[in-house]
Amino acid sequence: MEEREALEIFEEMGVIITNSHIVYTSGMHGSAYVNKDAVYPSTIRTAKLCQVIADHFRDEDIDVVAGPAVGGVILAQWIANSLSTDQKEVLAVFAEEKGKRRIFKRGYDKLVPGKKVLVVEDVPTTGGSARKVVEAVRRLNGKVIGVGVLCNRGQITPEDVGGVPVLFALTNVQMDAFSEDKCPLCKEGVPINIVVGKGREYLASKAK
Repeated sequence: MEEREALEIFEEMGVIITNSHIVYTSGMHGSAYVNKDAVYPSTIRTAKLCQVIADHFRDEDIDVVAGPAVGGVILAQWIANSLSTDQKEVLAVFAEEKGKRRIFKRGYDKLVPGKKVLVVEDVPTTGGSARKVVEAVRRLNGKVIGVGVLCNRGQITPEDVGGVPVLFALTNVQMDAFSEDKCPLCKEGVPINIVVGKGREYLASKAK
C-alpha cells in the first residue's frame, strides 16, 4: 500500500476534517483534524493500514508493540497481531498517564524488560505521547526499535519522540497548529469544535 492509497481510505471514511476550530491534545489550536476514530470501527481497513506499519518493521524481530492509552491501544493490538507468526507471538501493551509520565501497569511492566519494542501512535502533533512511551520502555530496560504512526500531522522527527532509530509514518499530512494566544481562529471568534479533539475539555476548563 502506498501513502496515496492510505489517504484514499482516510477520505472514504471521512477521517480528515477541515475548516473547523480544533483543540488538539497538545493544547495547540488548528483548523483541521485527523479523526482516526472514524477508521477504527472498520476492522478490514484498520487491519490493512496496520499491516503496512507492521511490514516496515517485520525484519526487526519485534517482541512487544506498545502504545499510549487510549490512542495507541487499538494500533498496538492490530500491529502486534500482524507481526505474530506460528513460531512467535508478538505481545501488545499500553502505557497509561501518571502525572507527567507514562507508565506500564496491569502486569505489562513485566513484559517489557529486555525486549525489542516497537512504539506506535495514531496521529502525533508534537510527538509528546509517543516520546513518553519510549521513555517508559527505556526505564524498564526495553530496547526501542522504532516508532510507527498512522499519520504524522506535526512533521514529527525521530528526535521529537526520544531520538529513536526509526520513525515510520504511514501517511504525512501537514496541518498548521497555533498556541492559544496566537490562534487566528480564536481572534476571529470561530466556535470551537466539541465533537472531535479536546474542544469540550478546553471549554470546560475555561468555564472554571
